[in-house]
Amino acid sequence: MNATQIIEAFRSLRILVIGDLMLDHYIWGDVQRISPEAPVPVVHTQRQTYTAGGGANVALNLAALGATVHIAGSIGKDESGDRLIALLTETQVDVSLCPVSDSFPTIVKTRVIARTQQLCRIDHEAASSAYTLSSSPELLAAVTACDALIVSDYAKGAISQSLISELLAHAKQCGKIVALDPKPSRKLDFRGVSLITPNRHEALELAGLPEPELGEPYPLEDACREIHRRHAPELLIITLGADGMAICRNGNVECTLPTVAREVFDVSGAGDTVIATLTAALAAGASAVQAAQLANQAAGIVVSKIGTARVDRDELIRVAN
Repeated sequence: MNATQIIEAFRSLRILVIGDLMLDHYIWGDVQRISPEAPVPVVHTQRQTYTAGGGANVALNLAALGATVHIAGSIGKDESGDRLIALLTETQVDVSLCPVSDSFPTIVKTRVIARTQQLCRIDHEAASSAYTLSSSPELLAAVTACDALIVSDYAKGAISQSLISELLAHAKQCGKIVALDPKPSRKLDFRGVSLITPNRHEALELAGLPEPELGEPYPLEDACREIHRRHAPELLIITLGADGMAICRNGNVECTLPTVAREVFDVSGAGDTVIATLTAALAAGASAVQAAQLANQAAGIVVSKIGTARVDRDELIRVAN
């Protein structure tokens, strides 16, 4: 299959996303002076926008690529939750597996942007235990019915060890692809997962390796080998920022792909685009290299946009050919 055939095959896919769901809130403005009250900029607000974040952004990426998407995650019964549900349902993402409760707030990340510069981020959330998801017959039935499962762990509490263990066991029994965007701080056991997509810093944490000293090379081969020893993913894709992307299997670096980003404005949500595109491509029958090439191209598009963004099927077809 060529790139266009792989992307067109996304239309026939059914993908389930499970994880931490959040609303990304952007305050856009301009700065012309420093506050007399403290050495901080005064932002004159011009507009506010909202988009889906976390696992919800993964779902919107998949929907933009043409897949049929179902999502599971906790949402608060509040104005932010209503906005998040509207953003998902407007793009035909099925939210029937999302429990809505007034016992916790919807997770919101507010970013203040002056021109193209992010000045600060304000997080609004409850204790992580409030958002923990439980397994259910309905959730396992959704795993059975999907072509692939993406576990989007943002360390906000949705994913527990018991849940991921049950999901992995059930998915393996059904022969499903399971992709995980891990947070190393969680210390979860996910041995045998189909795909993990850490960035360069997360890969070192997963491998138990220190950050290289200034001027030292990134220990890619060591990270790949140690992650395989500890976690045994079938496929490991390490995103390396300006250095592109590494494809690793069985503890070996098979190849690296150079970055395709020409200009980087905002990396918010780029990891969501990568795991969404990789998983869809693999589920559509692409090889690991083909899937990584498409994900690399998709990431190059979204980082050139300001704010949490995504790439649609037509954009990806244009850059992939």
